[in-house]
Amino acid sequence: MTTLTRRRLLTITACAGLAGSGRIAPPPRLTWRGVAFGADVSITLDGPGHITRPALARARLEIEAYETRFSLFRADSDLIRLNAQGYLPDLDARWHDMLQLSDQLHRATHGLFDPTIQPLWLAHATGGDTDAARAAVGWGRVALPTQTQRGLRLGTGQALSFNGIAQGAATDAVREILRSAGMTRVIIDVGETATIGGRWRVGVSDPKAGHVATVRLDDTALAVSSPAALMLDTETHHILHPHGNMQANWSSVAVVARRAAIADGLSTAGCFMQHAELTCCARKLDSVQQVLVLPTHGADDVISIQV
Repeated sequence: MTTLTRRRLLTITACAGLAGSGRIAPPPRLTWRGVAFGADVSITLDGPGHITRPALARARLEIEAYETRFSLFRADSDLIRLNAQGYLPDLDARWHDMLQLSDQLHRATHGLFDPTIQPLWLAHATGGDTDAARAAVGWGRVALPTQTQRGLRLGTGQALSFNGIAQGAATDAVREILRSAGMTRVIIDVGETATIGGRWRVGVSDPKAGHVATVRLDDTALAVSSPAALMLDTETHHILHPHGNMQANWSSVAVVARRAAIADGLSTAGCFMQHAELTCCARKLDSVQQVLVLPTHGADDVISIQV
């Protein structure tokens, strides 16, 4: 299906703090273009070369590190290897952070955020046995590493996808690299949007309604999930309920949080939550600052959930 291979342009634009900022001449610009997370990536840094060149190198290395571990688009990634053999013996700090964050979101969303959704996603996308695939879903069946047990082991028939969180986690990591390099005004779009400085005004769009809201980001991040943005088959949206054939409650869910990974995970799981449940969950995750939802049916007005 061609809809499953769509590409997006992901961008990072940053400016270093400069003495004498009132000068007329613009700062030097450094731009790199490549591919990551199944999409085209562009990084543009403004500032002196002794700042931007090392910052660009570190940002590229960090993106590569997340791709190497968590990409479903690279045949040699850790995640592809884990899904093929059911076990990964060596986990580094990024893996431990990803698993801890996934477990936190799984608990906070009462199981609606579940990285073991991958077999069900594939079954819908390829016309496979969805009942058998659904039986493999269950984060509780994954043997997470402990003090006495190294590595990560999946249950029979299981496979993981971090597509609902990995881009957010990579966004957070790149933002910290650019912050530590002296970048004072940054906007990152690696599937999710994160900023340094501000205030940035960022639009929220729905695949059916178009532009529906504008949010302000100031050292914060925005993630938007819209089930209808991609179809796996003629009836199934790409965001799936892990427990059955439940339909999404919202056409789009937008989350503003200090961490892009939290915004990413909650916006995904939030598609299946009722208003009260989403409010409670957002308050449990202390990184969340704002949640906007657009109903699937009825009024087209965006609803702001108080956090």
